[in-house]
Amino acid sequence: MAPPSDDLKLLGSWASSYTHRVQLALKLKGLAFEYAEEDLADKSPSLLLYNPVYEKVPVLLHRGRPVLESVIILHYLDETWPEVPLMPADPYDRALARFWCHFVDDKLGPAVGAVFASPSDGQAAAVEQVHENLRLVERELREGAFAGRRRFFGGDKIGVLDIVLGCGSYWLAVFEEVMEVKLVDPEAFPLFHSWLRDFEEQEEVKAIIPAIDRLLEYARGVRQMMLGLSTRQQ
Repeated sequence: MAPPSDDLKLLGSWASSYTHRVQLALKLKGLAFEYAEEDLADKSPSLLLYNPVYEKVPVLLHRGRPVLESVIILHYLDETWPEVPLMPADPYDRALARFWCHFVDDKLGPAVGAVFASPSDGQAAAVEQVHENLRLVERELREGAFAGRRRFFGGDKIGVLDIVLGCGSYWLAVFEEVMEVKLVDPEAFPLFHSWLRDFEEQEEVKAIIPAIDRLLEYARGVRQMMLGLSTRQQ
């Protein structure tokens, strides 16, 4: 049964893929929650109080107690409300999910971010780094741990790795347009591309991912700001 909204409160940011992870997990589990939008340029006293170490979103408050970091929050939700599991039941499959979640945050995510932050003369190398990481994912889908998988990494339903990899992958299309590069070629990464399209078509996912026009406007604004700072430093 979903708890009342005063039991769960999420501090987040509309453009944060880490916030989207938690929102999607809460929605998949049918948990009601209160949402508070944070202005990361002017952080609220609540954010500074509940996450004084990193001062970032998301922060999940459960009965007033903070749970921090998106993947840790996902595990907390799964352990507290196990009725709709996000993690696999098999210990080895759970280990695989944890490893690839770490890969997303440690390698793939930073590589995508580097494309967005790269100057024009470093763009090709940054794009190749993304492709190198996507080739690892594609190989696992084709002949590795996830070969012959069902609809999602989590099986027939979205699981924790789908959430971690999928919430943020929509930025690939945004960065492709803003930076005028190709990051996800359906011919080069057919299995990843097919999985991503299927993930993005899920109603729960559509409900939490912002409109593409809004994401594009935000990304263009950030890019212009970054270019302005770079020019002033030269």
